[in-house]
Amino acid sequence: MHSWSDLNEFLFGKPLPTSAQSHERLNNWSALAILSSDALSSVAYATEEILLVLVVSGSGALGFSLPISLTIGILLTVLMLSYRQTIKAYPQGGGAYTVAKENLGTYPGLVAGASLLIDYTLTVTVSVSAGIAALISAYSFLEPFRVSLGLIAIALLTVANLRGVREAGKIFMLPTYTFVFSIFILIGIGLFKKTTGQITPEVHNLDVVHPLTWFMVLHAFSAGCTALTGVEAISNGVMLFKPPEWKNARITLLYMGLILGSMFIGITYLINSYNLVPSENQTLISHLGREILGDGFLYFVLQFATFFILLLAANTSYADFPRLASFVAQDGFLPRQLSLIGDRLVFSNGIKALSLCAAVLLIIFKGSVNALIPLYAVGVFTSFTLSQAGMVVHWYKERSSGWIGSSIFNGIGAITTTVVLGVIILTKFLDGAWLVVITIPLTVLLFVKIHQHYQEIAVLLRLKSIDPLVCLKRPKTGEVENAAIVLVGQLNKGSIEAIKYAFTIADDIKAVHVDIGTSNLERIKADWAKLEIDVPLDILDSPYRSVVRPLAEYISKWENSHPESFSTVLLPVFVTRHWWEAILHNQTAIFLRVALRGKAGRVVSTFRYYL
Repeated sequence: MHSWSDLNEFLFGKPLPTSAQSHERLNNWSALAILSSDALSSVAYATEEILLVLVVSGSGALGFSLPISLTIGILLTVLMLSYRQTIKAYPQGGGAYTVAKENLGTYPGLVAGASLLIDYTLTVTVSVSAGIAALISAYSFLEPFRVSLGLIAIALLTVANLRGVREAGKIFMLPTYTFVFSIFILIGIGLFKKTTGQITPEVHNLDVVHPLTWFMVLHAFSAGCTALTGVEAISNGVMLFKPPEWKNARITLLYMGLILGSMFIGITYLINSYNLVPSENQTLISHLGREILGDGFLYFVLQFATFFILLLAANTSYADFPRLASFVAQDGFLPRQLSLIGDRLVFSNGIKALSLCAAVLLIIFKGSVNALIPLYAVGVFTSFTLSQAGMVVHWYKERSSGWIGSSIFNGIGAITTTVVLGVIILTKFLDGAWLVVITIPLTVLLFVKIHQHYQEIAVLLRLKSIDPLVCLKRPKTGEVENAAIVLVGQLNKGSIEAIKYAFTIADDIKAVHVDIGTSNLERIKADWAKLEIDVPLDILDSPYRSVVRPLAEYISKWENSHPESFSTVLLPVFVTRHWWEAILHNQTAIFLRVALRGKAGRVVSTFRYYL
């Protein structure tokens, strides 16, 4: 019977020390697989989304899909060149959230952050749903299991990403590049057949349900802009690259833009050449594959590659959502647990939160791609706009060499993405985009409320000054009979009261601080010295960023050297006014109680400080 720790290690691998962080960085090809899978996979459905809008205007309207795709290709070029500047200016990553917050202010930054977090969640749900749809196109008997298969896929993605960034890169490189090569083989054979006259376009006499208007064209354009989701991912994840980070990120962004643009325009051109239209029975990429490749081996390679890349497109979100959430959490606008790095040097709490939200959306929308697509792209184009506008202000503030040209270029990008955002909201609003338009400000409001709570707690716990602590010591009788081991995170009103209580119950006091790499040790030592008590502060280094393991080892070592003594482990926690506020605070005490219980002669006590 394996213990929980054995099972955890089997699924997610052995914990990695903080010193191994540099070895977890990605080379350009691995980064392209992880950070570009969302953008690259969109070619599997972006053209179909354009045609789903145009098809109601009759057969004559289908030809507009090619100029629309070319326009999107131009927009891709603008975004790619703009984000190259962002990567160089902000090599620490953070993307639109950091750029907007530092240059436009806190609220624009929060809007950008909320927009991206919502879009990343939708990316997982849409990508998984589209991947399952590709599989069902090849094996129609799987239709009743659409939602269940989607949930299984999210669970597998969660496990893969919890194993670490480098492990995820190894897992996802093969399917990503198999998809890219399959699409280029499809385009190559299709273009050969086109030039040799082997194409026989299908004949359709589609009824005109709605006459073709500029609104319909704009609607089709906004639907096709789903091809651009994920373009910002490399800008957000610069620190995932091997040094020099910003240079490697810019090179990878260039590769991604060239591959994405070529595949998207090539597929749209071939679909126009074959005169294909969307159907309920199979995806358009599957239909094109059958027309060009037949029903043989290459077709099934294409379908399985499409299935896997669409699933792995969600991995872009798994790379960027937790990192962005950690930036927002460090600023105090999301629960602080999201800023903690897990055993495998990834933001494991962010990964779990993303999976949970995506699974809920998958169940609500029953895995329907067409139901989810209208919600897509609003968030990402909001972040595009704020990022470009923030870069204009950045160049104006910095005024370095060439700043005028850079600011003009980013200004053009900001105006372009603002227009596109307006088009997307206008054309998709009644189709479901209203839900995202409402959700973004509600999410910003949630950020603000969380921040206010943290500020209120800080005021309630803050010590106006650290004065010498006068405690009534219990007299020692030679051997230590009762020892109190107090966990000290930081000196505040709660920890001071816990120390006072320890003096009333024990004749020997041990104070312990566990350094997980985020502590200001010099300040903690200086504050402790101001107490002027005869109790040393033992600082435990935790290379694996765990409070539980070093503290458990420390306590066991002390108890082994004092077998006749009783020990009381005091875990200071503060009790919030409302039960739901406890969600916003680290639950370390709960895990410590579980890990430390069950030994004779030891009492584990939670010292509650009521706010």
